Amino acid sequence: MHIPNGRIERIEKAQLMGERWREIGCNARKGHHGKMVPNDIVRITIDGVAGFGWSKLSKEQAETLIGASVQDLFLPNGRLRPEYRVIEYPILDWWGQVSRKPVHTVMGAAAPQPLRVPCYETTLYFDELHLDDDREAVEWMQARALEGWNAGFRAFKIKVGRGGRHMPLDRGIKRDIAVINGIREALGEQAEIMIDANNSYNLNITKEVLYATADARLTFVEEPFYEDPILYEDLKMWMARGSLQVMIADGEGLIVAPQLIDWAKQGCIDIIQYDIRWHGFYNLLDVEDRIRGTGVIQAPHNYGGPYGNYATCHIAPLMERFLYIEWDEVRLPGLDASGYRLVDGKAEVPDLPGFGLLLDEERFAAETAATGWAV
Repeated sequence: MHIPNGRIERIEKAQLMGERWREIGCNARKGHHGKMVPNDIVRITIDGVAGFGWSKLSKEQAETLIGASVQDLFLPNGRLRPEYRVIEYPILDWWGQVSRKPVHTVMGAAAPQPLRVPCYETTLYFDELHLDDDREAVEWMQARALEGWNAGFRAFKIKVGRGGRHMPLDRGIKRDIAVINGIREALGEQAEIMIDANNSYNLNITKEVLYATADARLTFVEEPFYEDPILYEDLKMWMARGSLQVMIADGEGLIVAPQLIDWAKQGCIDIIQYDIRWHGFYNLLDVEDRIRGTGVIQAPHNYGGPYGNYATCHIAPLMERFLYIEWDEVRLPGLDASGYRLVDGKAEVPDLPGFGLLLDEERFAAETAATGWAV
């Protein structure tokens, strides 16, 4: 793996405001999510060539990087040093631009062309809370799911846990079950369906919901309750006795707990979901080193912006067992992602340098002046 060299000459940051393809309702913890999504974009110029990507880099941090040699940012094993991973996406994009290759290629992935990565639609939130009648509520959510199907998705994650905050407990559980079974009915047998409780269930509620939705053949249940290996083990044994083949996914909220990976290696968790942006590209590769050969799957969490969609496309072929991109469809003026296409439930990745994205120079300059900075 050859890492190009050069010195950092300029760093710019702007906030681009994106808009989701539809209004997003509540989940088990939070209220209405809406449509507007701010995205922080950093562009780094190195020896006249620029790369850009999502980053939470501060201006003070950027000032310390001017003049730095690229190769000094990397460890001997070819991975970015932890202290510089705040700029990993602009650096990876720059590396691809200099090499004139996609990020997954410069990282050594032997991926087929065109690269197509399975993804799931992630915006089936509590969009029907204004409806008292469960039948009407199910029909409302069925229509939302069919919108996703018509957009090209073939896998869907449903938010559950209405009884955790937004509805009385019993009524919320009943509606969760009705919505899951109703969406399966609407989408048919070909769709993959998952649920995410955002830690709003307990063990017994989880069992109740999984038992009542057994015919829906869920692929995984995400964050059913707060991380507890004893409860995971109990749930695993209960599912085995009932011949329920539902995987357990976790990790979005407990990213700093080293024991989560150990619990996964012990068989308590099937799928690790550390966030593609906040946990990061190189940190996920470090996780991959720890789980390779164990059968544990990665399906990075991604919500709150489109950049994670494209980043996950490029890390997927570097993982031994990868399940899905969590696709958060956000249209971001100033960011041209037209090279990516959704084809029968898979994201087709363009054979373009870097992350395959183009930045509108005029808009980025205007937003840098209005919302950002340059050093």
